[in-house]
Amino acid sequence: MGRTALYRDPVPFRPARAEVQLEPDALQIRLPDNRWQRFSLDGCTPTASDGFVAARIDARSERRFVRMLSLEQRHARIVVITPPDQGAVAPNVVRVPEAPPEAAIVDASEFDALADWVLGGGRLAACAIVDLARLAAIASPQFAAVIGEVAAQRALELVWAARGPLRGGSDLDTALQPLADAARHSQRAAEALFAALAHVAGATRRRRRG
Repeated sequence: MGRTALYRDPVPFRPARAEVQLEPDALQIRLPDNRWQRFSLDGCTPTASDGFVAARIDARSERRFVRMLSLEQRHARIVVITPPDQGAVAPNVVRVPEAPPEAAIVDASEFDALADWVLGGGRLAACAIVDLARLAAIASPQFAAVIGEVAAQRALELVWAARGPLRGGSDLDTALQPLADAARHSQRAAEALFAALAHVAGATRRRRRG
């Protein structure tokens, strides 16, 4: 498939999105043709940059700005980009690299969550609850459950430190609100919320018995 043809869509211009599933040490991407790619994050080198894609819209050719995330191993490379249909037109005088034809297109919110995770070293301990909520939306079901438990523990520590072990039910709801908001739009975030609430219930019972 030629480079221009990859980004040629019927009006309105909206190239097909890929689906990402993040695991603690790997990234799986389902391309629009339903092929899956699996990429190990262990030891990979992530690079974020601006770029462009060549698009053909209503018989016009133009360049669109995108953000690019490149993940490289010794013998493998995956490039993820933001949607070109949402990017500004890139003048020819602006020198930025062109995204490769095989780049996977993901929505901006998913791109941000993935980029923050890999560029930050892939550490849940470094994530605030709002970051965990964004991460849960692109996680595999198993990893989403782990993220939910981490978010719950973070919320418990915040509430117990402020109010003591036997109080703060409504404060827990407030602390976990970013995860509840994400769950309205994402099945995987909903699974993380379920795991978080189960963890909170169990931890609270144990704390009271202690």
